[in-house]
Amino acid sequence: MRLKLPAPMQAAFLEAEAAAARGEVPVGAAVVDGSGAIIARAGNRTLERKDPTAHAEMLAIRKAAELLGSERLTGCDLYVTLEPCAMCAGAISFARIRRLYFGAGDEKMGAVEHGGRFFSQPTCHHAPDVYSGIGEVQAKDMLRAFFRARR
Repeated sequence: MRLKLPAPMQAAFLEAEAAAARGEVPVGAAVVDGSGAIIARAGNRTLERKDPTAHAEMLAIRKAAELLGSERLTGCDLYVTLEPCAMCAGAISFARIRRLYFGAGDEKMGAVEHGGRFFSQPTCHHAPDVYSGIGEVQAKDMLRAFFRARR
C-alpha cells in the first residue's frame, strides 16, 4: 500500500509523468510558498530545449523567482521526485529554499545524500532542511520503467 503523498509531491509526480511522455528523464519539481500554495512546477526539458540546465528543479526555481520578483525564495519549499544533482543543489542554496523534499536517492548523480553532499560542505552558505524518501518507491518505479523501455 502506498501512502498518500503531499499535494506538492503529487504535482511533482505529474510533472515527471509529463516529462516521460515527452521522452525526457521523468523528474518533476514543485515550489511551495510559505502559505503552502504551489507557485511553480516543472518537469525536465533538457532534450526539448537543448539545454543541459533545464532540470525540473532549475525550471521550477526560475518560475518561482520570476513570480515572486526575487532571486531569493526564502520561506519556500521545493518538492522533487529525484535527489538533486550538484547544479540543482547549488541553485537551491543560492535561492535560499527553506526545505527540500525529495523522493528517490540518486547514487550516480545525486549531491545531497550521495556524491559531494553539497549542503554539508563548508563553502555552502545556505543549506535547506532536507527530507528524503517522500514517494521513493513510486519515483524509483517510474525511473526504472522509463530506462527499461529505452534499453
